[in-house]
Amino acid sequence: MAPLSLQIIFSATIFLLLLTISQSNATLGANYYDQTCPQAEDIIYQAVRNASSYDPKVPARLLRMFFHDCFIRGCDASVLLDSTPGNKAEKDGPPNVSLRAFYVIDDAKTKLEKSCPRTVSCADIVAIAARDVVAMSGGPHWNVLKGRKDGRISRANETINLPAPSFNTSQLIQSFAKRGLGMKDLVALSGGHTLGFSHCSSFEARLHNFSAVHDTDPSLNAVFAESLKKNCPKPNRDSNAGQFLDPTSLVFDNNYYKQIVAGKGVFASDQSLLNDYRTGWIVKAFANDQASFFWEFAASMIKLGNVGVQEDGEVRLNCRAVN
Repeated sequence: MAPLSLQIIFSATIFLLLLTISQSNATLGANYYDQTCPQAEDIIYQAVRNASSYDPKVPARLLRMFFHDCFIRGCDASVLLDSTPGNKAEKDGPPNVSLRAFYVIDDAKTKLEKSCPRTVSCADIVAIAARDVVAMSGGPHWNVLKGRKDGRISRANETINLPAPSFNTSQLIQSFAKRGLGMKDLVALSGGHTLGFSHCSSFEARLHNFSAVHDTDPSLNAVFAESLKKNCPKPNRDSNAGQFLDPTSLVFDNNYYKQIVAGKGVFASDQSLLNDYRTGWIVKAFANDQASFFWEFAASMIKLGNVGVQEDGEVRLNCRAVN
């Protein structure tokens, strides 16, 4: 646990960040539902906790859902919309087919509609759920700014704009910059992989026929590379085969960064962060100081949650369909 002085500094700084963002965008506020639906966060928390107790994969999936929602069209719950005969939606785009856990958001929404109808947006549910899974897994807690509205457009072909696990650091920096996020945000938010699991398809290019010179990516720890090859043989006939991105995959901690420093980053994008002078020092700092990582992660999640916020959208009655 962080020393009391560090906790005080953390709380005070997050408060100032909340205040700054609230002033810059009047649609969001930490107390947005205090009068209209004061029980909103408790209802969402219970839905998330119940689902997580039955399925340990839920926290990673809900956290990833928030990232994938905010990176496409901003944090507007477009990732929740179902495809229709005339439109293939984001959730059916290649990077999102493994998201799942949409039922958790549905459960929370159903209960919220009974308690305070037409009040809490699906976009806010996703943002609050992401915070809750981090806190429940041992990570930091922060006040989620609320008041987002739900978008009406969702297109699968736009998911090509999500940062890929094969990206190098320059590509990652460019992708995050388009969302108003800096290099420290990039490294901190990548730490969400501490709860992650990946199927072989996202990293097997590093294991076989990597280049004309190297069969395996030389930035990979050799022993770790061999264990990955056992999990992901070529050809691979097990579609569920893969690797946890962090050995303590159910706990939100800084082991993800320690893995990268040891040459055990599963994704090429993760390992590239260490080998680039612009981000390598941040990776090492977070590997050495979990409290610093927690602080930066919470601050970056608040910034990410402010990306592309809808001011003229709607509050969906069903998160899977526009009103």
